[in-house]
Amino acid sequence: MKFDLFYELSVPPGLFRDESAVIFDTLTELELADRLGFQTAWLVEHHFMRGYSHSSAPEVFLAAASQRTKRLRLGHGVIPLPYNHPVRVAERLATLDILSQGRIEFGFGRGFSPKEYASFGASMAASRKITQEALDIIRLSFQGGPVSFQGQHYTLDQIDIVPKVIQQPHPPIWTAAVSPDTYELAAQQGIGALAGPFKPWFMVAEDIKLFRRAWLSSHGDAPPKPGQNRRIGMTVGILCLHDAKRARTLAKPAFEWFYRELFGQTLPVLQKLYDGYEYYRKMGRFHGLIGTAVNLKVLETLGMAIVGDPAHCIDRLKKLQAAGVDHVLCAIGAGAVSTEVVRESMQVLAEDVMPHFRNDEG
Repeated sequence: MKFDLFYELSVPPGLFRDESAVIFDTLTELELADRLGFQTAWLVEHHFMRGYSHSSAPEVFLAAASQRTKRLRLGHGVIPLPYNHPVRVAERLATLDILSQGRIEFGFGRGFSPKEYASFGASMAASRKITQEALDIIRLSFQGGPVSFQGQHYTLDQIDIVPKVIQQPHPPIWTAAVSPDTYELAAQQGIGALAGPFKPWFMVAEDIKLFRRAWLSSHGDAPPKPGQNRRIGMTVGILCLHDAKRARTLAKPAFEWFYRELFGQTLPVLQKLYDGYEYYRKMGRFHGLIGTAVNLKVLETLGMAIVGDPAHCIDRLKKLQAAGVDHVLCAIGAGAVSTEVVRESMQVLAEDVMPHFRNDEG
């Protein structure tokens, strides 16, 4: 199992850091991650979510990170394709791939915010079709020649998209996965699945089983072909320190703030039935059970947070690995502890936790 990092670029009021400090502190953390052996750093794309996420231009941040790191892979986690034109996405991905010398991971999704859809003039009802057409165009751009495409939402006639990615055959492709249908579709299309931070572990575990069955049905048990991605990534809030009591003391207000904000951001799509987002109504029943009463103990019970000393974290992470998680996307401190604590936890994970998983990488 690989250890990744996950960032919303949160600006919690209690930390007294402005967004400029958050951005530069995060770049410094990625320099440390590069030295410590973390695999990938993932950045979301969100808009209009003050406090919770200031990562509205992840491609710009990743370009800066590409110049301050050497081995750390850099991931979009994820680009919402319904309001990002696929030609522009292909151009940005290729530029980032060149700047990073082949370290870009391409994650895409539909997004979930009605405000983002309305502001960018995109249709939630048509989001699945738009996303599939956009993905088809981006995949065509990876082939190197002029791109022609005739769809319901996009029409291209011999467009020469430059520059070109340098990874062969192309950067690894991942999709954000919430509904079981998406896990099944990801497996059928030969792409990896990224489980977000707002779904309990018992549900994700069933989704992983579905992904594995669908992959076997579509591709057999042979090793993945070039360009295929059979991996599962899961985002989890984590704080691992040598002193378990101190870890819990620091994590409690941070994690509870983050998950209250997260549930608040998803509330609009949970409260109203939007075409194409029917599964979110089912998630709404789960979110309603914890609501504003969210607490660290509940988050740990649901498998959405891991907090404690190295032995405890190893035990919890081994369970994820055994169930099929290939990449654990560590939201260290849930973006709501100081950068000093984040760096301390990174050191503990690298020195006392990650070595227990290296022999399992194959």
